[in-house]
Amino acid sequence: QVQLVESGGGLVQAGGSLRLSCAASGSIFSINRMAWYRQAPGKQRELVGIIGTGGNTNYADAVKGRFTISRDNAKNTVYLQMNSLKPEDTAVYYCNLQMLERTYWGQGTQVTVSS
Repeated sequence: QVQLVESGGGLVQAGGSLRLSCAASGSIFSINRMAWYRQAPGKQRELVGIIGTGGNTNYADAVKGRFTISRDNAKNTVYLQMNSLKPEDTAVYYCNLQMLERTYWGQGTQVTVSS
């Protein structure tokens, strides 16, 4: 059974930084794609960014230049470094793992950015 556990959310002032972590446990296939999504109140869940097994990344336009995704394959962990945070970044952030044609989600971690 695959589990994803996020950590690192919290309250931060605009302009500040946070680092989210997502640790995957269970039977993790070496070739996979990990991603971060977010969902603000009253809005649909949206993709923040993705990272492949080899480290290639892709980001949503709204976070380009401010957020950085990285991963540690040995630890099956993905990170989201968020800098220059804005109030509109406030959302529940979810970790996502895709492998072997299956999708797994974490429970989410709240990020609140005050103005």
